[in-house]
Amino acid sequence: MRIFVTGATGYVGSAVVRELIHSGHQVVGLTRSDKGAAMLEALGAAAHRGDLEDLDSLRTGAKAADGVIHLAFKHDFSDFAGALTTDLRAIETIGAALEGSGKPFVTTAHFNGEASDHAAIALAERGVRTSIVTLAPSVHGEDDKGFVPRLIHIAREKGVSAYVEEGSNRWPAVHRLDAASLFRMAVEAAPAGARLDGVGDEGVPFRDIAGVIGKHLKLPVVSISREEANTHFGFLALLAGLDIPRSSVQTQELLGWRPIHRGLIADLEQGHYFNK
Repeated sequence: MRIFVTGATGYVGSAVVRELIHSGHQVVGLTRSDKGAAMLEALGAAAHRGDLEDLDSLRTGAKAADGVIHLAFKHDFSDFAGALTTDLRAIETIGAALEGSGKPFVTTAHFNGEASDHAAIALAERGVRTSIVTLAPSVHGEDDKGFVPRLIHIAREKGVSAYVEEGSNRWPAVHRLDAASLFRMAVEAAPAGARLDGVGDEGVPFRDIAGVIGKHLKLPVVSISREEANTHFGFLALLAGLDIPRSSVQTQELLGWRPIHRGLIADLEQGHYFNK
């Protein structure tokens, strides 16, 4: 298949590009820079110039493809509502280009992104084999720039590695390479309207995450109150205290996907998170 990938040069996207090419697919990646184009070409993919706000580039990229994986998202927390609107317009544009073709379109769920999810699912009734992947909050692995590196930064800055109250609240996680294989299997075989859970660890106690961080940084591991969490964790305070276990059993049964790479705690114990 010739697969058009948005977000192809990102942390998850670059792993998806490698996974697709390794499995024999042709990949065209969306990029707005010479650096991104060079990166894609080095991976064996073709570069398609444009970005999420260039709807013409999305339209032409989708029309020329046998399937689309949409990973790009503007991670602008100062205007998150605007980022969600941009995502919705991108999904509507790509969906219109694929309408009636029966081609696969894999999108990625985002917090408060119900409008995008509804638009994607609606495409299943308009001749697009749409599926939605919801990734675990922590997609871990080499070069991770997500929540776990932020927790490590906070621990260094505060001089302690903290968890909220008992720290028994759980975070689901998935290895970046397992996430990549899920996106590949989704574009190949997910039925129209499928909702897929990208989860390896169903729920890692937050206290355990804080413990490994404290051990590697040689810092005290402490419990803090919910009232203290806002000051300590900043914008991560709510997530740091949430108990949000999730299962991928149904996804595994539907697609035959199996997370095979090391879990979050084992990945943290490798030490690469602390060498920066």
